[in-house]
Amino acid sequence: KQWYQRRVAITAGVCLVRQSMTISRAKIEVPIPRKRRGSCTNHDKAMLRFFDTIGNAMVRHIDFDIVKCVLVASPGFVKDKLIEYVLSTERNEFKGLRENKSKFVLCHSSSGHKHAVAEILSDENIASRLSDTKAAAEVRALEAFYMMLKNEPTRAYYGPTQCFAASDQEAIDVLLVTDSLFRASDVVTRKRYVQLVEDVKNYGGTVHIFSSLHVSGEKLGLLTGVAAILRFPMPELENIEFESDSSSDEG
Repeated sequence: KQWYQRRVAITAGVCLVRQSMTISRAKIEVPIPRKRRGSCTNHDKAMLRFFDTIGNAMVRHIDFDIVKCVLVASPGFVKDKLIEYVLSTERNEFKGLRENKSKFVLCHSSSGHKHAVAEILSDENIASRLSDTKAAAEVRALEAFYMMLKNEPTRAYYGPTQCFAASDQEAIDVLLVTDSLFRASDVVTRKRYVQLVEDVKNYGGTVHIFSSLHVSGEKLGLLTGVAAILRFPMPELENIEFESDSSSDEG
């Protein structure tokens, strides 16, 4: 009991935030000795062990090929000291963290528990940053489409007729679609695009859903709101009569 009173437990968590859910990947709790007058050695060593444990959890649970942004939050300056440590240490295990340091965003939270995620995401500045991160991926996808359209036009098509025909052959590698199509006034149209997205994902394609409120979404909207980069050339799609989905107006 006397030992416990000289220490305080400090908690952290690693969570994966998806569009529809938050998944807890790791919970970390480490006893930290209180600072003593004239000596902080034990306290500082324990904090470094705490940071090491968090760093190892991030390496283990964060796939930087998928994750676009890492929010690091805490009360006070713990987050700053954590990031300073994991990004400055020369440990080989943390190499992936150092190589992706541009993805880390520091922000405030009241605790290190999972329930603090909602508090973090409600911050307007953080929401804006996440939106920009997602939009950056969309911009790159649209640029890749334009490049393919220029260099290999039989592997890049836009318009519902061509895209649905390509998907029927499981030919779509990357699908680009605006969110406005999921708000179409015609229920049948909405269901068609929901099914298209599910089909592309099911056979291993990548789907980018563009916000119609973002510049990249507006540009895609000028191309009927749906476009695709194909896995292989399909010159026969050029002979299909082009169809503009007139029912894609918002209801």
